[in-house]
Amino acid sequence: MASQDLIIGGFHAVLAALEDAAEKPGQIWLLDSRNDDRARRVLAAAAALQIPVQRCSRGEMDLKQPGLRHQGVMAQLPPQRFEGEAALERPATPERLLLALDGVQDPHNLGACLRTAEAVGVDAVIIPRDRSASLTAVARKAAAGSAERVPVIAVTNLARSLERLQTLGYWLTGLAGEAEQTLFEADLTGPTVLVMGAEGDGMRRLTRERCDRLVRIPMTGKAESLNVSVATAVCLYEAWRQRQLAACNRPVRPT
Repeated sequence: MASQDLIIGGFHAVLAALEDAAEKPGQIWLLDSRNDDRARRVLAAAAALQIPVQRCSRGEMDLKQPGLRHQGVMAQLPPQRFEGEAALERPATPERLLLALDGVQDPHNLGACLRTAEAVGVDAVIIPRDRSASLTAVARKAAAGSAERVPVIAVTNLARSLERLQTLGYWLTGLAGEAEQTLFEADLTGPTVLVMGAEGDGMRRLTRERCDRLVRIPMTGKAESLNVSVATAVCLYEAWRQRQLAACNRPVRPT
C-alpha cells in the first residue's frame, strides 16, 4: 500500500466508494463474521469490479486503522483528488447552490457538512487547500458516502475564489452571529454561495469582506452559537426550502 493511500471504514463510505467514486478502492477488508445483507452487497460490488476482498478478524481490522469505527468493513483508496479551481468556472444559473467552508478544522464537522450538502442538492463544496480539515477516513465516515458524491473544490485563496464567483453572478451570504439580518429574512434563491466560518473563530476578515450580506441564525436561551455542522444544516435547509417554494411559484416569505 502506498504511503499516501487512505483506509476508510463503514458500510456507507465503502459502498459509496465502490458504487459512486471516480477512483475505486484497490482492496476491501471484511470482518469474517459479517454475512448480512450489507456484507453481501459489498461482496457483490467488489466482485463486479474485480476488487479483492480479504476476510479478517476484528483484531486484524482494528490494527489497520486504529481508532476508526469501521463497522466490520474497510477499503483502501488512492490519494484524494480534489476538484481543481477551474471547476468554479461555471455559469451562475438560478439553481446553482454552493457551500464554502472557511477553515473548518474538525473532520467530523467536514463530513457532516458534506452529508447535508448532498441531502439538499448542493452543487459543490469549497474549502481552502491549507488550514482546513481534509477528506480523512474520519471525515469520510461522518459523510456516510457523500464525500464520493459531492464535488469538493480545494482552493489556494478562498477570498479570491469568492470574489471570482461574484463576478460570475453568484450572491455570497455569510453566517455571522452579530449580523442584523436573520437567515429567514434573506432571499436565498438564485445563484448562491453560503459561506460558513470555522469552529470558534468564524469567518476570517477577508472572507467576511467578500460577502454580499451577513446573516445570523436567530436563537433564544443562553447558547451563543451552534456547532458549525449544525449551523450549516440549518442554513442549507432554509435555502432548500426557499428554492422549493420558488419553484412552485409561491412567495418565499409573507409579504
